[in-house]
Amino acid sequence: MSFTIRKIVTYRETTYIEGGKEGVHPVTMLGVAAVIANPWSGQGFVEDLSPEIRKGCSSLGERIVELVLKEMDGDTIEAYGKAAIVGTNGEIEHASAIIHTLRFGNHFRDAVGAKSYLSFTNKRGAPGTSIQIPMMHKHDEGFRSHYITLEMHIEDAPRHDEIIVALGAADGGRLHPRIGNRYQDLQELAAEAEQDGNH
Repeated sequence: MSFTIRKIVTYRETTYIEGGKEGVHPVTMLGVAAVIANPWSGQGFVEDLSPEIRKGCSSLGERIVELVLKEMDGDTIEAYGKAAIVGTNGEIEHASAIIHTLRFGNHFRDAVGAKSYLSFTNKRGAPGTSIQIPMMHKHDEGFRSHYITLEMHIEDAPRHDEIIVALGAADGGRLHPRIGNRYQDLQELAAEAEQDGNH
């Protein structure tokens, strides 16, 4: 049984200029969010969330990924991420249960041939709460150039008994990345430690 979807919201933004300088290529970020009924709402504390996870997470992931790929060619996607916001009568665990399962995330990873895990946020919020989808390079978590965050909101969601489930994608990283990556840091730190050891 799939989750009940009240609405789906798509958000897109394309950046051409950053810091007063035009980019070589504009970067587009895309967010697709489904507003679903919280399947655990009104049940009190539920010890075992797995039946609902097994019933609904795969079909929801497949549906949202299908919509992402209608808006952005999978071959152009370089960065990706996910987010969930549970309404005020739900638990953070309810939001986490939807997005932190391979039944959900593997649809996106497989569709874009990714190797990295999906960076994420999961939180509680009222209608209009900011949806923040952090992203990273789909093949390598160490590429800081693709540490970007898409922000969007839905005026009437999540209601107290709902969960927003969102995926984000981008066809590039920041327009003018110039802070290096973690591998450069590791090399520099190792070189500095060796130099200090020789003194």
